[in-house]
Order: sequence, then structure tokens, then C-alpha cells
Amino acid sequence: MSSGARQDPRLYPRYEVDAFADLTGTEILLNHKVCNISLGGICLQTESVEEVGTVVDLFINFPELETTIALTGEVVWVNREPPEDMGIRYIEMNDERKATLKKFLQRLEKTTVG
Repeated sequence: MSSGARQDPRLYPRYEVDAFADLTGTEILLNHKVCNISLGGICLQTESVEEVGTVVDLFINFPELETTIALTGEVVWVNREPPEDMGIRYIEMNDERKATLKKFLQRLEKTTVG
């Protein structure tokens, strides 16, 4: 066990976006702010956080690509203090959906770098 700072375990860079997503889990949550997104998961701001371990269906709208992708994820952390939010790791993503998400993230990367 190291005594220093904990390393960030994220495999993919996160991007802050001005976007919204719908999800279904134990409740149906519509039009919630996407705080950040990556190829590995998403952070949503919502007052109705799910329990850690809950499997959810996500519907993320990408207006710039004129498409919506549906993904399945698992809630991996929740914050019940303002601003309430939760982190969701994707658990099922086929090649087509991964390519769409990758295309969107590449556009974000170009606009944030350039």
C-alpha cells in the first residue's frame, strides 16, 4: 500500500459537454445534464440518484451527429450532496455504438484542443 496520492484509475479521458441524457433504472429519469463523458462511462447530474450497482439503460442524444445511442451501464458511484450526481460505467456496447461515441468524442477533442 502506498502512502502517496491515489492514482486516477480512469482508462479514458473525460470531456465536459453541454448535453442531456435519459435513463431508466429503478425510475425513469428524463433530460438530465451530462457533466462529463468518456468511452468508459458518463457522469449525470440528477436529484434522483440510483443505488450503486443498479443497472441502467441510457439514451444519449448527439445533436451534432443527428443520432441517439442506447447503452447499458452500471452505477459505480453516487453523490447525494449538492450537486447530486452519479457515475455510470458502460457494461454493454456493440461496435456500432462504440464507433458513434468515439466519433462524438473525437469532435469534442478537436474543439477543446484547437
